[in-house]
Amino acid sequence: MRVSAAIEKCGIPTVSLIITGFLAQASLVAKSQGLKDLRIAEYPGTMMTDSMEQLIEKVDTALVENVINSLTTMPEGAEGKEEVIAEPKPRDIVYKGDLRQVNDYFYKKLWTDGLPIVPPTIEEVEKFLSFTDRLPDEVIAILPHENREATIWNIAVNGVMAGCRPEYMPVLLAVVEAISDTGEPGNPKNAGFRVQDVGTTPGWEPLIIINGPIIKDLDFNYGQGALRFGRQANTSIGRFLKLFLRNVCGFRIPPGMGDKGSIGQSMNVAIAENEDFVKNIGWQPYSVDRGFDAGENTVTVMSSVAISFPIYSSGSTAIEHLETLVEMIGRRLWRFGAVWAVSTLRYEPLLMLGPAVAEILAKDGWTKEAIREYFFKNVRTTAFETEKHFMDFNGIYMDLCDRVKKGQISPDYCECDDPQREIKVLPDPQSIQIIVSGDPSRNQSKGFVQSGYLGPPTTKKIVLPDNWKQRLQEAK
Repeated sequence: MRVSAAIEKCGIPTVSLIITGFLAQASLVAKSQGLKDLRIAEYPGTMMTDSMEQLIEKVDTALVENVINSLTTMPEGAEGKEEVIAEPKPRDIVYKGDLRQVNDYFYKKLWTDGLPIVPPTIEEVEKFLSFTDRLPDEVIAILPHENREATIWNIAVNGVMAGCRPEYMPVLLAVVEAISDTGEPGNPKNAGFRVQDVGTTPGWEPLIIINGPIIKDLDFNYGQGALRFGRQANTSIGRFLKLFLRNVCGFRIPPGMGDKGSIGQSMNVAIAENEDFVKNIGWQPYSVDRGFDAGENTVTVMSSVAISFPIYSSGSTAIEHLETLVEMIGRRLWRFGAVWAVSTLRYEPLLMLGPAVAEILAKDGWTKEAIREYFFKNVRTTAFETEKHFMDFNGIYMDLCDRVKKGQISPDYCECDDPQREIKVLPDPQSIQIIVSGDPSRNQSKGFVQSGYLGPPTTKKIVLPDNWKQRLQEAK
């Protein structure tokens, strides 16, 4: 739909071919592009599960006719005026009532995630604003798909609702700046965070990673149970981003709304790295991998479409642990992401090492760079599996060798024409993200699948207000 909108703006008529289950989503995307009357031709049913005979029949009996009708008739309601619902102004009182009444009202308005919220009274919002030197009406970005302004004020409002503490405000600002990053136009390897794709069918969830002294300032959990709900900073900041995506960007679950996650998954808590441990084993924190100095406060936001089961590795040597991690995380979990590496040229999965495992690796002289190289060389899949998964995922056949001939991917994807030939899963060693967090007394690690160029790791510095320590002390 976005491609069609760009072509239409050049004065060229288009028709977008959309399967039945995506018609409402397509209409929303068209409106977000400022073209509510974009022509759509429906393919009835789901193309990816139809046989070739069914596909041909539906094209002949329905799709061709729908294309012709779309090009030769005016879209229904295209000449009418769309009702515009006024947005509440920052200090407007939208409702008065007790706690349950407020929550019921917000729930009916689709402003909550189904859990109780803290009512965002002006008094509570202003407490959050006291932890930033920026003006409440400052606009950080205009975010899809509802093209609503992300402001300092509505960041504070959603922070209150999520159950955050006022002193979390600098982190919340950095989180929104990360998802607002638009990258470099025309550069597929730096397309920005692509917040417009939060509602795609894989149903990926945003994952927040925290680095720097602010981890201790705000009492983040980076030890046992690091991925559990329970610690206020980790839990509420994770929830904040989900509420912000719902209320400001417009990604909501009901049919016809912005979130088309086919099954979806649960909200992630924010992850904090165990920087003390990282320093003790001679490694640099994740923030340094992302281009910042050690000791700087940073937020990284990335997509997470799947998380591994707990991976226990044992042995007194690094290679014993690495063999287990490569097999259980790389070959069994990450390999399906090879389809993104060859189609979007990006795939940046996350390896979360338990401290006990990281210590063994470091003692044997393994750097994070060496670990990445080991995974890159040893995590493999077959050309057949990747091409089949692309068909399963998109309903379109992809020939890796044809892509190599066209110069779209590197030659090592077609060293021969055997469909069972092994190919690399990861675009390059640097694509692997590595953090250290979790129970220091257990040999457990986790792997996360990242969704290609949708929500790639995007890192921003957390800017603290003047007199941060003083303000923090007064809040306590």
